[in-house]
Amino acid sequence: ENRCHWVLDMTFDEDNCRVRKGNAAENLALLRKLTLNLLRRDQSIKDTMRGKRIRAALCEKTLETLLKMDSPE
Repeated sequence: ENRCHWVLDMTFDEDNCRVRKGNAAENLALLRKLTLNLLRRDQSIKDTMRGKRIRAALCEKTLETLLKMDSPE
């Protein structure tokens, strides 16, 4: 396994995902990678990727902060 997959597995428990039909697995992988990039860009929350993801799921303000970040220049 490479480093990118390890991070996805630790953050999203990707290895235990049982989605296999059609394009669903590919679509979920794309969404996970997009989410991981949003979490990586955020510098305001000092936590692990999994911790940031859980915070965003539990706190609307944190989710808004992650989604409203300015694009990097």
